[in-house]
Amino acid sequence: MDSIGVLLIILSPFVFKLHQYLPSEPNATINILGLEINNHGFADLNTFAWFLLSKIVPFYLFILWFLTCKHWWYHIILIPATMYAFQIYEVLYSEDNIVDTKNIIWLLPVCMVVIPLVYFIRIKLVDKYVHGIDLEAMEAELTALKKKQASREENAKLDKFISSETADKADEDENTADTDKVEQPNSEKGNSLKQAQHKISNWLQFKF
Repeated sequence: MDSIGVLLIILSPFVFKLHQYLPSEPNATINILGLEINNHGFADLNTFAWFLLSKIVPFYLFILWFLTCKHWWYHIILIPATMYAFQIYEVLYSEDNIVDTKNIIWLLPVCMVVIPLVYFIRIKLVDKYVHGIDLEAMEAELTALKKKQASREENAKLDKFISSETADKADEDENTADTDKVEQPNSEKGNSLKQAQHKISNWLQFKF
């Protein structure tokens, strides 16, 4: 593709000079692949070819420039390329005797789309490389902060849950200790009562 583009650029002056090899008689015509070409309202076929090639050569050069341009503003090249495209269409298919008149009106919708697009790209580039405002980086940073905040909230919930479980376990241990303290005096009282009964029974047996 690069070789074809370079070849077309090199041949552009020779393509433009092809009109010199066409007849200059008023009613002369030529036949190319079964297609008959006349003067299309011009003085002769030579003049028609000269006018048509003066549109075709810049048109395909602009298209090549658009396809190979690496600059951010390359979309703006579509405006002159489209202008030449409309001029070629008007030359070939318009029935008026005046050319290069309506193509400016046809070009307005293209300008309304391309110019805001290029301006929007320019604003983004100026914000990023001049003012240091990188919207993508800012969005990534905000996403990271949101994830960090969510992680902190989850950790806080986990710590609260662990604290509540620890407090419940401590309450259970305290209740168990109190139960043991209550049961221990009762058991001591029971042992003392048994000892007293045993002594009384031994004493009664000794008396009788």
